[in-house]
Amino acid sequence: MPSSIRNSALLALLLSFAGNDASAFAPQGLAAKRRAAAAAAPLGVATGIDIGAMEEMKTGGGGGGGGDGDKTGAMIDLNGIAFSGLNGKALSLRPEDFPKAAEIRAVIPDDCYEVETATSLGYLSVSLASTAACTALGLAALPVLDPSNPLTLPFWTAYSAVTGTVAMGLWVLAHECGHGAFSKDKRIQDTVGFVLHSLLLVPYYSWQRSHAVHHQYTNHMDLGETHVPEPMEDDADGSHGLRATFIETLGTDNGIKAWAVLQSFLHLIMGWPAYLLIGATGGPARGMTNHYWPDPLTEPPMPKKELFPGNWKEKVLKSDVGIAAAVGGLVAWAACNGLPEVMALYGGPLIVINAWLVLYTWLQHTDVDVPHFSSEDHTYVRGALHTIDRPYDKLDPFGLIDFLHHKIGSTHVAHHFDSTIPHYKAQAATDAIKESFPQLYLYDPTPIPQALWRVCKGCTAVEKRGDMWIWKNEGLEDKLKA
Repeated sequence: MPSSIRNSALLALLLSFAGNDASAFAPQGLAAKRRAAAAAAPLGVATGIDIGAMEEMKTGGGGGGGGDGDKTGAMIDLNGIAFSGLNGKALSLRPEDFPKAAEIRAVIPDDCYEVETATSLGYLSVSLASTAACTALGLAALPVLDPSNPLTLPFWTAYSAVTGTVAMGLWVLAHECGHGAFSKDKRIQDTVGFVLHSLLLVPYYSWQRSHAVHHQYTNHMDLGETHVPEPMEDDADGSHGLRATFIETLGTDNGIKAWAVLQSFLHLIMGWPAYLLIGATGGPARGMTNHYWPDPLTEPPMPKKELFPGNWKEKVLKSDVGIAAAVGGLVAWAACNGLPEVMALYGGPLIVINAWLVLYTWLQHTDVDVPHFSSEDHTYVRGALHTIDRPYDKLDPFGLIDFLHHKIGSTHVAHHFDSTIPHYKAQAATDAIKESFPQLYLYDPTPIPQALWRVCKGCTAVEKRGDMWIWKNEGLEDKLKA
């Protein structure tokens, strides 16, 4: 496993909505004024970096970064930075552009914060019924297509892909329980979340804690909790050097493709269990962590930022009870009916669910022109608004996957600003943020498969430029175009 999948940890459950100074992009009183302000905004802020200006900066005509006066936004040195479908928009944003949290909250309709238990249970019933229907199909196929027969592997692979994709909706709803966005009744909420996550081998309270920390420190280089980049010290070191070795050995085209295949496997297949077991892809501040054990596995550089402080240690152990029950049931099932049946009906779909989870988390916060920040430059609002919404509604002709997954990837900017907004009201919150702050809202129209492939190839290691940590891809920019 390359060093880009690093050990991790974090602290801080409650979100501190400390904002920046008053922004030039504070919402106007009327939608028309907001649109007019957006139309008058500089191109580099409203829609991305002017490509012509970018080329001028790369050749030295526009003043690239390096001096103290060139610390932020589009004035950083753009050499070696590839562009996604965002066209460098995230790189053009300056610290003073970000509003206070209260300004963003003010434009979101009050109704978006109202959790409706009956509605949540309705969506739960849809996910349960659709998952049960897939499982019934699998059970019906068992007598005819014995999973222990290698010739049935194509069928069970397809079954895993379909069932895992459908069952991802249950994961999203359990995630919503962890955020307090499922029900006002805490007993209902924690019961649903605990049962669903335990069945998926996720320790409910442990993950509730670490995921809240992820929200608090989105795109933070030290305190981030998932997909924290590997900082570069030298071109030949770490993952950046390993990718260069691939390219040198196999040629540019084949080498970067081979690297992307390796990264997709390490992240989508190995990434989730590695995160739960050793805190892989988390920031370095808390050492090596384990979601099934309350204490750090290694001495954390920031002991006061322990991932599971105080009474969270007891909650980690409570989570383990659910995991032990689920594992016990799986062992009994395998003892009675054989491991092939367990893998066909449960293991395969679970691998697909985990892959979906990593795909969402990775692409929501990562692309070749989306920066990360050190402690002195990170704020809650700045991190949250570096979340990326993507066109998951276009993964299939009917938008079915996005519906089954409760629009978790297409409305994630609003979710990251305030995770207590239930998913069925996240679109309204998204529309409000997009209308009021078009200069700050990040949406990449790149189709999901192409975006994933670009991230696998290009998001390897970062270097510090001004107040940003950016992905370095010098000489590979053309290979990273979607």
